[in-house]
Order: sequence, then C-alpha cells, then structure tokens
Amino acid sequence: MTESDNRNNKKKSFSLGELAGHLRAAVKGNPEIRIEGVGSLEDACPGQLSFISDKKYLSLLSQTKASALIVSPALQDIDFPLLVCKQPYLALARVGQLFVEPPFLPPGIHDSVCLGENIQLGEDVRVGPLVQIGNHSEIGRGTRIYGGAYIGAGVSLGQDCLIYPGVTILDGCRIGNRVTIHSGTVIGADGFGFAQDEEGHHVKIPQVGIVQIDDDVEIGANCTIDRATFGRTWVQRGTKIDNLVMLAHNVVVGEHSIIVSQVGISGSTRLGKHVILAGQVGVVGHIEIGDGVRIGAKAGVSRSIKAGQDVAGIPALPHREWLRVMGNLRRLPQYKDELMDLKKKIAELEASLHRE
Repeated sequence: MTESDNRNNKKKSFSLGELAGHLRAAVKGNPEIRIEGVGSLEDACPGQLSFISDKKYLSLLSQTKASALIVSPALQDIDFPLLVCKQPYLALARVGQLFVEPPFLPPGIHDSVCLGENIQLGEDVRVGPLVQIGNHSEIGRGTRIYGGAYIGAGVSLGQDCLIYPGVTILDGCRIGNRVTIHSGTVIGADGFGFAQDEEGHHVKIPQVGIVQIDDDVEIGANCTIDRATFGRTWVQRGTKIDNLVMLAHNVVVGEHSIIVSQVGISGSTRLGKHVILAGQVGVVGHIEIGDGVRIGAKAGVSRSIKAGQDVAGIPALPHREWLRVMGNLRRLPQYKDELMDLKKKIAELEASLHRE
C-alpha cells in the first residue's frame, strides 16, 4: 500500500468553518465543530452533518444526533449549529463528495489481468483481477478498472475514470476524463440494423462506428449504448444516465442531460442540452428533442419537440394539454352515464312527438 493509500484510509475531518468556506455558506454556532461525514436527520451520528430543506421536517430536529445542519436562510433561526446557504440540497451533495472515496483497489495491475500488445497505461492506473485489455488501448492517469471488466482493442479511456466490475467497453470506443461506468453496462455493442432481402430474410448491416462518451459523464448499471452504424453514438459532457437505459446506434445526447432508468431511445435521435427524460420514456428514431425539454415518466415520444417544452403521455403532448386529457379520462364513467341519460330523454321526446 502506498503512502497515498495510507492517507486516504484515514478518516476525513473538516471543521464547520472549513466547510463554510468550501460552500461559501455562513456559520451559525461554533465554527470549530468537527464534521466527519453526512447523513439523514433520522440516521446521522455525532460528528455528521445533515440538512433541512423544509419546515415540515422541523419535528425531526429533537431526535437527530447530527452535529450540525445545512439550512436555507428561511430556517437560519433554528437553535442548532448551522451552515446557512441558498441551496441546502446542492450544498449537501458538495460536502458529501469531500468524504466519499471510490471502492478500494490496490495500486498497480493485478497478476491475473490479460494485457494485449502496445497498451499505454498512465501514471497510477489501477486494474483489478480478471480484467482484459485489448491491443493498442490507452488508459489515462489515475483511472481505476475493477475486476472482471473487459476493455476492447483500440479503446481510449481518459483520466480519473471509474470502471466498475463487469463493465464491457468494446473495440474503438472513446471515453473521456472523469467518467464513471457502473457494473454490467455495455458500451459499443452492435447497433440493431438489418435489411430485408427478396425472400424476407434479415441481412445484417455492419455496424462500424464507435461510441464516444465525453468528460464527466456517469452511466448507471446494466445500460447499453450501441455503437453507430457509421460515425458515432455520442453522449456529451456532464450527462448523467441512470440504470437500465438503452441508447441505440447514432443517438446523440446533449451536454448536462439527465436520463432516468428504463428509458429507450431509438436510432439517430438527437437530444439537446439539459434535456430530462423521466423513467420509462420511449423515444422513436430520427427525431430531434430541443434544449431544455422535460419529458414525463412513461411518455411515448413519436415526433420532434421544440426547445423548452414540457411534455407527457402516450403519445406525448404538451404537459398542460395532457393534464386536461387525463382529467377528462377520469370523468369518462360520469360522461357515459350523462350520455345514456340524454339518449333516453331524446328517445322519450321523439316517442312523444310521434304520438302527437
């Protein structure tokens, strides 16, 4: 174990004043209180920092064992050691990053690793047991590759990446810096492309493109991002992808987008920047979704969407219109009863007119 590892194994500790400087927050109470971690109001231990974002949680304050809280200015009168800032939830995320370390992986390359020819390994690359790395691949400084991962030939993997156990990155794919890929994800499988011949047989279209993942992307567990037919499937900088997401060939996902679990995006669709797709959204191929679009859970998107819109439903509609549709749908039994009553009254009226 290196001297650096020994340092990393020591429990991290910061004073409340130091954390305030990191967050640009105001301190209320003793700035010398030591903080060694973060936790929820219910579960935090002495020495940990928690947060309150809403007055409805004040009832839990008497039970918490946390040493200090992050709060908004609206709650700064609480009788408790505080860090006061405008966005408590964001502040908690930033403090949490100070304490979290990736799972331990010994320095160097494990004896069981299978290395191809002409591989370039940066400084402090760590590779766990039973990893395979193909010919002519490059692994950047400080990257960690955990046990059982497969890195194909000609792969470029940037600096300070975390490649968790069982990840597969196939030939020619390019991964940027500070990318995290969780277990079971496959990057660069063939796109789903077939042409039908005269006899109705499916003829495979060779998938010869790559996948490009830009800097600061995180990809959850058991995702599949298919290589392009030609060119690249591209996930741009800062995007975060949840578990069980499928991106088909030649999809482009713009910067700082969020894709929640079980989303499926068909081939050649392009997403703009800061797009949010909630869980189980399905998107057809060859359309464009503009910057800042937000798509509600389970929506079915069958046409392009202009920038800045909120949509929901199957097929996806503007959110306000979808709410009206759903409101009317819930009232269908009432409408049916009213319609049947009207039909009965009309029949009675017609019978009355015939008798006259």
